[in-house]
Amino acid sequence: MESTRGKFSIVKQVCELIPPHLVSTLARKHGVSEKSRTFSPWSHVVSLLYAQLAHAMSLNDVCDALRIHRTPLSLIRGATPPSRNTLSHANRVRDAAMAEELFWSVLAHLQTICPAFAGKNYNGFPRRFKRVIHVVDSTTIKLVANCVDWARHKRSKAGSKVHMRLDLQSFLPQFVIIDTARPNDNKVAREMCAGIKRGEIVIFDKAYLDFGHLFSLEERGVFWVTRAKDNLQARCVTHLLDEPKGTIVRDEIITLTRPASQIKYQKHLRRVTALVEVKGTIKEMTFLTNNLEWAPSTIADLYKSRWAIEAFFKQLKQTLQLCDFLGHNKNAIQWQVWMALLAYVLLRYLAFLSRWNHSFNRIVTVIRSSLWSRFKLHPLLKSYGTADGSFRLLATPQQAYLLGCAPP
Repeated sequence: MESTRGKFSIVKQVCELIPPHLVSTLARKHGVSEKSRTFSPWSHVVSLLYAQLAHAMSLNDVCDALRIHRTPLSLIRGATPPSRNTLSHANRVRDAAMAEELFWSVLAHLQTICPAFAGKNYNGFPRRFKRVIHVVDSTTIKLVANCVDWARHKRSKAGSKVHMRLDLQSFLPQFVIIDTARPNDNKVAREMCAGIKRGEIVIFDKAYLDFGHLFSLEERGVFWVTRAKDNLQARCVTHLLDEPKGTIVRDEIITLTRPASQIKYQKHLRRVTALVEVKGTIKEMTFLTNNLEWAPSTIADLYKSRWAIEAFFKQLKQTLQLCDFLGHNKNAIQWQVWMALLAYVLLRYLAFLSRWNHSFNRIVTVIRSSLWSRFKLHPLLKSYGTADGSFRLLATPQQAYLLGCAPP
């Protein structure tokens, strides 16, 4: 087995997966470098990545730990520890658009140097499909209402919402919008689906249902699957199934009857009703699609694969720091969310390179428990939880007895 002892800390090896000059280039582009004096943009990124990896709960947690480890921190391309006020000011003032572009640039870089990373199949990917499958959904991050007025969406509640388009094959984000929780999901549906190409498939929840948007996808040659709302007004044109078959209850070609919906969507739709198991309970669900040729079971399976993005959000929230925020204004929260996504992608990349066979939660735990330890990262992850190495036959030890006490 390869030795895991190394010269540099784990946190240094994680942070240096980011290309050397990328942060400084983006800082100049977004005007961040002009406002930074003693606390460089690179030090800012390292500090926030450390906050995610260490699951730091406050500014003091981050600043105190980095000051204590000042020497190994300086080996991370000259990063310096911030004071509490300096880090707070940087989160509040420095443009979060830099963090957004940094995330997408690093993701593109990793996919370029390791094309297989982008092509790794998610376990829930429907194998019979050769097309690209996108899943669109959102998750709400709860915030403290009396501290975050900009994100208040009810009298006593505040939240930020992360809208995401996930590539189901690679299980990696393709498009992300970070906004307040107040607007309805269908307000951003067009923007979320703007980059989808002809012949690809997009799946989304009924919260994104907008017939005008669905018709634009149809015109672009994009296949879509969604769930029908309970108040859908439609008339059956053709019954494709005479009687229930297996889990499929009904399969119909329909036309919309509500005047406003008819104007927005002027073609026939497919409506499939199926029995679906949800958390151990069988429920009847109705799906809509613009594909009139797929088997009804295929449509049901496609929608069930949408739940993969909920597993993604759960993975993200449970392992990274998206509960306690280091700032309350919109810019600071966006910085922290983008750094959480960046940390996620870096850890996923390490898991892929080391052929990690355990859960994502466990690799986060291993990294977190050894951040300042000097180990070789890849051998450490490869050997974790294994029993490699040749075995040795242990001989029976020599036994000694007191005089008169030997066994017969």
